[in-house]
Amino acid sequence: MDDGSSNKVVEDVAEEDPGRRGGPWRTDEADANEKAPRPSRRVASLDVFRGLTVAVRCGTRGALDPPCNAVGYIDRRVLGINHMYQKPAWRRHRACTDDSPHEGPFREDAPAWCVAPFEPEGILSSLSAVLSTVVGVHYGHVLVHMKSHTDRLRQWVTMGVALLVLGIILHFSHAIPLNKQLYTFSYICVTAGAAGVDVVSLRYAFAPLRWVGMNAMLVYVMAAEGVFEGFLNGWYYESTNNTLVYWVRKHVFVKVWHSTRVGILLYVLFAQILFWALVSGVLHRARLYWKL
Repeated sequence: MDDGSSNKVVEDVAEEDPGRRGGPWRTDEADANEKAPRPSRRVASLDVFRGLTVAVRCGTRGALDPPCNAVGYIDRRVLGINHMYQKPAWRRHRACTDDSPHEGPFREDAPAWCVAPFEPEGILSSLSAVLSTVVGVHYGHVLVHMKSHTDRLRQWVTMGVALLVLGIILHFSHAIPLNKQLYTFSYICVTAGAAGVDVVSLRYAFAPLRWVGMNAMLVYVMAAEGVFEGFLNGWYYESTNNTLVYWVRKHVFVKVWHSTRVGILLYVLFAQILFWALVSGVLHRARLYWKL
């Protein structure tokens, strides 16, 4: 498929137009013929439609950016590119689209890894998920073998706080950033440490969480997977960016707080989490639950 005459090594993936590319990806070591030796690796893409090889240079080992992380490297080596998810979440990355953190048209200068495959439930990520399960088993072990609420809380709080502190330190020290897609160790520490059990029966305070748990499948499909928001974004005025969701996020949250980060954070808290908690509460009151 690649005759050598049409091969071209592109050092910067931003030179590639991801909108025209759909070929599979593979990993490779640095080219043996490269004159200037550097302690780096790169990810190469073989485009079967145009016979074009694209190389992505990784500046350092241990990189967590989309084309160079260890999770993707191992999955491409073991599973193969044809057995990986072809539309990963990083398509919503700010380097790929101006609509980030939502999916939208690719930017003209979007890097080539925006269309690279990635396996969300990969081999390395699965090992991390097992560790998260072990932490949960320990919490359950405490519940079974300790009869006093005080002893249980002492164990849970001690381990929970330790995990939270460790995860936060790893993230803000840039040693291991929080990353759900890669299921990094810091992400495991924070999510496992943030778990809690209501032992004093604060029914009203935690009612929204209980409602969401009773309709977890509905919330996951409609909110987490973006089905409901995608439906709303299908209706727009004049421009595809001029939707109800875009207008609310921009004018009600971002412009009011004069900060994109704070605005998006509040949008997620109120327009997504709180909204779906209230929807789940209404459905719970009507005794409507989405189950398999």
